[in-house]
Amino acid sequence: MTTTLITGATKGLGKETARRLAEAGHTVWVGARDEQRGRAVAEELGARFVRIDVTDDASVAAAAETVAADGGLDVLVNNAGVEPRLAGNAVPTADDETVDLMRETFETNAFGTLRVLRAFLPLLRRSGAPVVVNLSSGLASLSGLADPASRTHFYPGISYPASKAVVNAITIQYAKQHPWLRINAVEPGFTKTDLNGNTGTQSVEEGAEIVVRMAQVAQDGPTGTYTSAAGSIAW
Repeated sequence: MTTTLITGATKGLGKETARRLAEAGHTVWVGARDEQRGRAVAEELGARFVRIDVTDDASVAAAAETVAADGGLDVLVNNAGVEPRLAGNAVPTADDETVDLMRETFETNAFGTLRVLRAFLPLLRRSGAPVVVNLSSGLASLSGLADPASRTHFYPGISYPASKAVVNAITIQYAKQHPWLRINAVEPGFTKTDLNGNTGTQSVEEGAEIVVRMAQVAQDGPTGTYTSAAGSIAW
């Protein structure tokens, strides 16, 4: 039986990924900060709940202890993330960005990803088929941001794409240092979720496709990649 933890799994892509992987036969841990909501979603999906706040060392350590005591972990999906928004749901421009805004975004997206990876790596090391999926974004492609012909060139902010570029760097470096691990960054596409005020152009079912696919890669499968449903993406 494959045991999978998904952070930020009470709604959007996280919840849909949890649903799909539970249907595929995984024992799924729904990771969330809100215990009431997390337990409700876990019950709805036939999954388990573990409280985890990816911005808090003690919370992440406690979650790792809970999962370890229950038997271990095979798949980690680092899904929890935030995107800064201004009044009226506007995306901040470069001129709107502040150190505090960047720090807040990085705390969840970049530092949170690393914090969770470090805490759960010992459990993954004991798995016979360890897999990590890091939720990135097409906006993390710096070559895309710089290219006027790219669909991501329009994005005006700094914090979100920069934080996801760090997620990509984490993915690359972990893949090099831990060849026994299948670890990949995925771009789910512009999906309708609370993260973007439901302004996305595709459903969570469509967005979760690449996440679910990469959560099930075999041990001879890809690692250290940056991928969307359409294929690989330029860093």
